[in-house]
Amino acid sequence: MKFIELKKLSKQDASSFPRLRYVLLGDCATQHLAVALRGAAYAASYNLDLLDTDYDQIRAQITDPSSELYSHDPEGVILAMCTERLYEAYHDTPLSERENFADNKITEIVSYWERLHEAGGIRILQFNYPELDDGIYGNLSAQVKSSFLYQQRLLNLMLADQASSHPGVFLIDIASIQGRIGRSALHDERLYAGAKLSFMPDALGSIAEKTVAMIRALKGAVKKCVVLDLDNTLWGGVIGDDGLEGIQIGELGSGHAFYEFQRWLKELKNRGILLCVCSKNDEDKAREPFEKHPEMVLHPEDIALFIANWEDKASNIRHISELLNLGLDSFVFIDDNPFERGLVRSMLPEVTVPDIPEDPAFYVSFLSSLNLFDTASFSAADADRTGQYRAEAGRRSTQSQYADYDEYLKALEMKADCGAFTPFHYPRIAQLSQRSNQFNLRTVRYTEDDIRRFSESSDHLTLYFCLKDKFGDHGLISAVIMKKETNAFFIDTWIMSCRVLKRGMEEYIINRVIAEAKNAGAEYVIGEYLPTPKNSMVADIYTKMGFTPMEGKEGRFIVSCESFVPLKTYIV
Repeated sequence: MKFIELKKLSKQDASSFPRLRYVLLGDCATQHLAVALRGAAYAASYNLDLLDTDYDQIRAQITDPSSELYSHDPEGVILAMCTERLYEAYHDTPLSERENFADNKITEIVSYWERLHEAGGIRILQFNYPELDDGIYGNLSAQVKSSFLYQQRLLNLMLADQASSHPGVFLIDIASIQGRIGRSALHDERLYAGAKLSFMPDALGSIAEKTVAMIRALKGAVKKCVVLDLDNTLWGGVIGDDGLEGIQIGELGSGHAFYEFQRWLKELKNRGILLCVCSKNDEDKAREPFEKHPEMVLHPEDIALFIANWEDKASNIRHISELLNLGLDSFVFIDDNPFERGLVRSMLPEVTVPDIPEDPAFYVSFLSSLNLFDTASFSAADADRTGQYRAEAGRRSTQSQYADYDEYLKALEMKADCGAFTPFHYPRIAQLSQRSNQFNLRTVRYTEDDIRRFSESSDHLTLYFCLKDKFGDHGLISAVIMKKETNAFFIDTWIMSCRVLKRGMEEYIINRVIAEAKNAGAEYVIGEYLPTPKNSMVADIYTKMGFTPMEGKEGRFIVSCESFVPLKTYIV
C-alpha cells in the first residue's frame, strides 16, 4: 500500500478496534514511519496507540526509567535503526578497531533488549539493516573484514542469531524489502541529507505492512491453511481435458513456474501450514497427477483435505473449515480464476483471497510480498501438522462405525501425558498461546520468555498436556497456567487445540488441575471466562466441569478441591 493511502487510513477513527500500545524508537527521523504504521494497523483492524519519540533518543529512552517510553506502558517497542547512522558510527571507529565493529554494535543493541526485558518483558520488534555498499574496496568489500559491507552483513547475522536466543525479540527484515524493491526505491540520499529520513515514502508501505504483520502474529491472527485450486494454479492446463501427459509441470518450459510454486507450497507445509485442495473436477481425475505424475512436487500425503466435486467453492471451503475446525479468517484461497476469487471473497469475506498474477512465474514473489504467513514462533511439532490432520480423518471414519459415542472413545485407546512446563515445550506452548482463539478462556498472549517466567515462578503452577491414540500422536495440545492466591489457585490461562474437542480431554485436564491444586495446599480453584468474538464455544465450560459462578464476580467460577468429584473420561 502506498504511503498516501496509509496516511489517509491513519486519520480514521480506530476506537472500535483492539488497542495496541507501542513505542517507536529510531536513530533517524521516524515521523512518516509512525504515520505509515498507524495506517497499516488500521488496515489490519487494530487501533495502534503509538508513541513516536524524539529523533535519536534510543539510549536515553531505554536507560531512563522515568522516560516517556516507560510512562506509555507499552506491550512492545519498535527499534528502527537505520544503515546511514550505522555507517556514520563505522567512520567514527578507529581503523584498528573496525574488524570488531559488528561485535561492539551487537553488544550495544543486546543491552537495549535486556534493559527492556528487565523492565517488564516488553516485546521488541528490531529492524535489521538494509545493505549499503560504499564501493571503497570494490568486489573485495564482501571479504575484507574491516570493510563496512562485511561488518554490516556480519551484524545482520548476529542480530538473527541473538534474536533467536532472546525470547521476546522479533526481527523485522528490512534487508529483504531492499532485496525486493532495490536500494534506490528504499532510500534517497537527498531525503536523508535534508531531513534525516532513511526510507522513501512509498517504501514505508512495505515496511509498515511487514511490521504490522508481526504484530498481528503476536496477537494470534495467523494464517493456518491454504486452499488451492488445481487447473492452471498447481499445473498448467486442465487435467480433465489435457490428461496426465498434457498438463504442464516440471523443470522445462512453462511447467517450471508451477514446479517452483509447488516447491514453495511444500515449504509452507513443512513449516506447519495446512494445504487443502478445492477443485471443480471429478475426484479421480483431480487426484491422478498427485499419484502418478513423476514431476509433481506435492503428493497425496502433503494434502490435509482433498475436495474435488462440482459444488461451488465457497460452500466447499466452508465445509473444509468445519472439518478442520479452523476459523475462516485463518484461510488463504489461491485460484487463477477471477470469478472463483470474487465468489469466495463475496460469500466468505473472512477468507484472504489474493489476486494472483496472470503469469504463474510471479506467483511465489507476489505471494511472498504479502506477509501472509508471519508467525511469532515455530516448533518442531509444526512439521507434522498435516499428518495430524490426516490422522483426524481416520478418526472420523472410525467414529462412523460406532452407534454409541462412548464406545467410539474407548476404541480410540487414548493416552495422555502431563507435566510441568519444561524448556523443551516452551516454543509449542507459546505458539499455542499465540494461535489459539476458540478454546482460549481468557485470550492472553504469551511469548516463550513469558512461559519461561511462569515455569520458574514459585507463585504459579504450570501444566502441559499431550495426547495420542491408536491413529497417531496429537502432540502437545493444551496448557494451563495457574496463579497462587490466598487459599486458591486462579486459572490464568487454559488453552487447547480444537482438534481434540469432545473426547474427554477437557474432563481429564480439569481432573488433573484440581488434583495438582489440592496437592499444593489449595482449597479452591477459580476459573475465569473473558468473552471474545471467537471463544463463545467455551462460555459455559466451567459450569460443565462442575464449577459454580462466583457471586458478585461476573465471568468467574469456583470449585472446592475437597468436594470435587472427578469427571468421567476414557483417557488414561
